[in-house]
Amino acid sequence: MTTLNPPYGGELVNLVDSQQTDFLREKANDLLSIDLNLRQECDLELLLNGAFSPLQGFMNHKQYQSVLEHGTLTDGLLWPIPITLDIPQKLADQIQLEDEVALRDREGLLVAILTVEDKWLADKALEARQVYVTTDDTHPGVDYLFNQAGKVYLGGKLVGIELPNHYDYQALRDTPFELRQKFHRLGWNKVVAFQTRNPIHKAHQELTFRAAKDNQANLLIQPVVGMTKSGDIDHFSRVRCYEKVLPYFPEQTTCLSLLPLAMRMAGPKEALLHAIIRKNYGCSHIIIGRDHAGPGNDSNGKPFYGAYEAQDLMLQYQSTLGIQMVPFKEMAYVQEKAQFMPIDEISSNMTVLDISGTELRRRLKEGLAIPDWFSFPEVIEELRKNRPSKDKQGFTVFFTGLSGSGKSTIANALMIKLLELGERPVTLLDGDIVRKNLSSELGFSKEHRNLNIERIGFVASEITKNGGIAICAPIAPYKITRRKVKQMISPLGGFIEVYVSTSLEVCEARDRKGLYAKARKGLIKEFTGIDDPYELPVSPDLNIDTQEVSADLAAQQIILKLEQLGYIK
Repeated sequence: MTTLNPPYGGELVNLVDSQQTDFLREKANDLLSIDLNLRQECDLELLLNGAFSPLQGFMNHKQYQSVLEHGTLTDGLLWPIPITLDIPQKLADQIQLEDEVALRDREGLLVAILTVEDKWLADKALEARQVYVTTDDTHPGVDYLFNQAGKVYLGGKLVGIELPNHYDYQALRDTPFELRQKFHRLGWNKVVAFQTRNPIHKAHQELTFRAAKDNQANLLIQPVVGMTKSGDIDHFSRVRCYEKVLPYFPEQTTCLSLLPLAMRMAGPKEALLHAIIRKNYGCSHIIIGRDHAGPGNDSNGKPFYGAYEAQDLMLQYQSTLGIQMVPFKEMAYVQEKAQFMPIDEISSNMTVLDISGTELRRRLKEGLAIPDWFSFPEVIEELRKNRPSKDKQGFTVFFTGLSGSGKSTIANALMIKLLELGERPVTLLDGDIVRKNLSSELGFSKEHRNLNIERIGFVASEITKNGGIAICAPIAPYKITRRKVKQMISPLGGFIEVYVSTSLEVCEARDRKGLYAKARKGLIKEFTGIDDPYELPVSPDLNIDTQEVSADLAAQQIILKLEQLGYIK
């Protein structure tokens, strides 16, 4: 990989044209608009504010290919991950080269204007292999690429109208220029950046203390508040934790600032991107952790990336990037010393205490004690509010199965039993009822069926988030859509998948609505089980065959499962 002397940390790109705001707003009224999703909003903000310097817009095709094939921009500058704007094919068909398009946030507010230099069909398999080193879509970055991102990429230069508006934690949202000014004003010539997407516990405090002390530097705690991994604690709770931990750090040498980054969880290559961003923010050092930006295990239970692969790659290119790596030393609590120590400094005769992330989550769910040596009481208090015990969480029971399998009957029986318990409000989202009241304009194409399930998932996620019980009973024939719904709901509460496995023969024999007969005659097209597949659930929480059990007994089995899981008492 050959590179030129990099400009990271030099003069920042500023793409916001504050002198022409009114003119650009009026101009945008006549332009085709693209409504951005959260990931695209994050990318756009870091392009506009200079965090992605020297990029001046979304990458064109040549830059994209160069990043994938060589890990550099077309001028040879090191750049590990493509920054592109993906859109659906139907929208792309309306856009020509040299067109200007208005980019709007999720509320429809104008943020920037893009001049389209390139439009191309993405090679997603190549991108997955080159960026994520896998095509396994259990990887969140690959899942987004294959199952959510548009088929077509746009590239071109940007003119910003204004930076995206944030109503939360405004005093902590510094641009690279503002943070550099702050460092200059404070006389901070050496700054160690600590990136985190998790709450800070006492081991992290000790680690960052040591990193700053060993390098005679000041400390920037810069958590990601854009997109992180599904299941992570929401950024509101995390920022409250950071604010409450900040008094435990030296006031004159520590700074807290938020980073609106959409993480790809790309492991080693993402570590390089994080280093580029921190250099642009004015940092001289960056802490790179064990399995930095790693998403965990693949579909075979093996880690996507080696534990120290990110550190090895960062060590190779830190001089090129102009920012020094501080390796994250694994810390453990030593009982005899009553303090955290680097694991390589602990002798075999010492007593080591440890609580893993899995164990912490278990204790929070079960309402069990968390020892004082592990974390700060203020952090634990916030985490308990964010992750109450299971019997106080909302949850979703999601049925899936063929038409006529008995989903609706069981769902109604379950609803009655849960209403009898009276612990939480219960809402039934039956497939036919949702079709009538929420999705009446949709047909039965694969695209519309998926959209219907996603709507059900969204409503269920809101119910779950607010402590209620959602019972969903659609056919939901496709694995990807079921997984998307689970990812939507699981971070907010419980998700219990029930596969009603009644056979096609039994369902067709029942045929209470006459749908199978119409499908056999060709009067209904793309009917699940006849001329459209039903993809079997891989590992449902319960498997129920209504040929073998009654609806009442099936509902009772689900109640017992909910008791076993701890969601009801």
